[in-house]
Amino acid sequence: MTTTDFIKVIFPAIISFGVGIMASPFVISFLNKHKLWKKRNVSKTIDGKEATITATLHNDVLAPVPRLGGSVVWIAVFVTTFLFWLLQFIFPDPLSDKLDFVSRNQTWLPIFAMIVGAFVGTIDDLLVVEAFGSKLNSYIGGGLSFPVRLAAVSSLGLFAGWWFFAKLGVASIYLPFYGPIYLGGLIFILFFVVVTLAVFSTGVIDGIDGLSGGVMSAVFTAYGLIAFLNGQINIAALCFVIVGGILAFLWYNIPPAKFYLSESGMLALTLALAIIAFLTDAVLYLPIIALPLVVTTLSVILQLVWKKTFKRKLFLVAPIHHHFQAKGWPAHTVTMRYWIVSYVCALLGVVLVVIS
Repeated sequence: MTTTDFIKVIFPAIISFGVGIMASPFVISFLNKHKLWKKRNVSKTIDGKEATITATLHNDVLAPVPRLGGSVVWIAVFVTTFLFWLLQFIFPDPLSDKLDFVSRNQTWLPIFAMIVGAFVGTIDDLLVVEAFGSKLNSYIGGGLSFPVRLAAVSSLGLFAGWWFFAKLGVASIYLPFYGPIYLGGLIFILFFVVVTLAVFSTGVIDGIDGLSGGVMSAVFTAYGLIAFLNGQINIAALCFVIVGGILAFLWYNIPPAKFYLSESGMLALTLALAIIAFLTDAVLYLPIIALPLVVTTLSVILQLVWKKTFKRKLFLVAPIHHHFQAKGWPAHTVTMRYWIVSYVCALLGVVLVVIS
């Protein structure tokens, strides 16, 4: 690793943070001016039952908080990416050329995934907010129907899997402490779709001030380090640019939150994460690195299965971070403990990649 590599990874991340910090006041003003509030209390839960405890944990009527805060993250990422790409043309120099982290084999696909996620997520958010008729939605989540979002995510996973196989010549995954396992084109592409859908499902973690941003910053930091250790400097730079954008978002998302990440942010981040996990050949480490995301998703699945099977709840509320709130934990306590666990898991994942 050279000094230029360190600069290439760190400097764009600082710029991304700065862009996000500068953009946030304008985003907050715009969201509040147009009353793009976070979805009001819903009357039904995901299984169609009347909401009880859940409603008290999502009381946005007294203090409405806008959605679309995730736009700060992808604005920071896209502006920073464009600036460093443009730099080589404005100041043609070997250094400016090296600082450009946009490359066909490393960053095209995750950037494209972020664009798709931001587009679909923004549409979903706009269909949920008060100003665009969220009163039509009594079903939790609202916005685009689940089949539509599922189809969008599956289509991207299918395209990305095909790109890996047809354009990058990848049809294997690395099994920890064993080595590469060849899956073949069809199975690899289907596995890619499954992983993309699984990561997409972790978007349910967005529900408490500072929670999702802190967890996602830990995950992308881990994959940035893994990419750097692999010599994939462009991917590492992109990961830390994303972290910079997330930290700028967190500056205004810590209690009391000025906005929420919502689908415009979570969908962009989760789709990019799935692809980066494959690009770094560390997809099977994802359940460890992103363990809080995995547990959150599993808590929702277990809650539904438990209620169908035993006719009673396993958790007071699902996802599990709301269960802790219902048990009496203050929201900031839940958030801080999630952050701690997230960075421990991220560090563990990086260590396992190194030793395996």
